[in-house]
Amino acid sequence: MIARLSELKPGQEGIIKEFNSDEISLKLMEMGCVPGERILLEQIAPLGDPISVNVAGYHLSLRLNEAEHILVEIKY
Repeated sequence: MIARLSELKPGQEGIIKEFNSDEISLKLMEMGCVPGERILLEQIAPLGDPISVNVAGYHLSLRLNEAEHILVEIKY
């Protein structure tokens, strides 16, 4: 199942498939969010933004407007 990273719940993980915005894709790839990489949603801030993810061995904080451009294949 393909979903946006912003739609995942804490503890869910998936594989990054693609980005739906060319404008932000370079910034995301520089942070380690590259297609084929496993990504785990660790936490969501109390007010819902930002989110904390683990990707490529790093802990990153992403804004929801960045996370909605990352399409992931969800693993169950």
